[in-house]
Amino acid sequence: MFHDLTVLAVRPEGEDAVAVSFAVPATLASTFAHAPGQYLTLKADIDGQETRRCYSIASAPDTPLTVGIRAVPGGRFSTFAQALQTGQRLAVMPPEGRFVDRGGDRIVLIAAGSGITPMVSIAAAALARGAEVTLIYGNRTTGSIMFRSALEALKDRYLDRFSLIHVLSREPQDVALLNGRIDAEKIAALQDAGLVRFETADGIYLCGPGAMIDTVADALGRTCDPDRIHFERFTQEGEPPRAPSDAAISAAATGATIEVILDGVTRQFPLGTTDASVLEAAARAGLELPYSCKGGMCCTCRCKVVAGQSEMALNYALEPWETEQGFTLACQTRPTSDRLVLDFDAT
Repeated sequence: MFHDLTVLAVRPEGEDAVAVSFAVPATLASTFAHAPGQYLTLKADIDGQETRRCYSIASAPDTPLTVGIRAVPGGRFSTFAQALQTGQRLAVMPPEGRFVDRGGDRIVLIAAGSGITPMVSIAAAALARGAEVTLIYGNRTTGSIMFRSALEALKDRYLDRFSLIHVLSREPQDVALLNGRIDAEKIAALQDAGLVRFETADGIYLCGPGAMIDTVADALGRTCDPDRIHFERFTQEGEPPRAPSDAAISAAATGATIEVILDGVTRQFPLGTTDASVLEAAARAGLELPYSCKGGMCCTCRCKVVAGQSEMALNYALEPWETEQGFTLACQTRPTSDRLVLDFDAT
């Protein structure tokens, strides 16, 4: 459910990015209470087209609800957001997401580009509770660093517990080790230099481009407990969508029946021959199901298969245990049987 919130402030955050803060009325304070690392889904009518995007919350504890938005070439919502003004109203969905601070006395954060947004919130909360935090942050240049002032303020406040390491790919730094991109080799070099210790970290968090996440997570997984490595993607990269199986093609051709349980109410609609997913079929039938990214990266459209069979084109969000228990993402789900029942109320 969306709520109209007033834009409290808009400020530049590095090159081609803004931080957008919202005023949350007291009546919605509990609704918008968030765990460090969660995201908000924003909705706006842009050029006559409803557009939704999810952005991570970058708020420190007890500060205004804030997200960071970097302009993406050709990005409909990110371009629109750069021109937001104080006082405007914007439709905002309550916080969601499971890429959150999981506690621990020592944590390591690895971010690149706009992947810093959830890390600001996680770092601030972890430091406030007394944890030791190391943040490795990759950017092109100093000018492209988002939330630089907020990070420097945390460093000044927690000198003995916060280590901030900037890695720049297009701007030479005095220390050669800090030049280049964040990849498996860079991570190993930082550890060899004694700047970070992964083996003693209670949690390692990664956020940024998919290639960075894949290479670094794979390298760290060889020496660290994989259960302590957590990551969140901002863009679809790597594995292409899976082509529809013969069963999915057959279900679309025969017009499979889809039933969804949402807020305790069951609704039914057919799968059309041109519908690429359950989400598309529902929209064509005039039914709005929960969704944010439509890319298989968040869990806003998470639901459980309670009858029938299905397959997903992509899955960047669900854990193996969830798929084993029948959970799926409606934006990526295709029926592979004549009837498919999905429960959005399942937890």
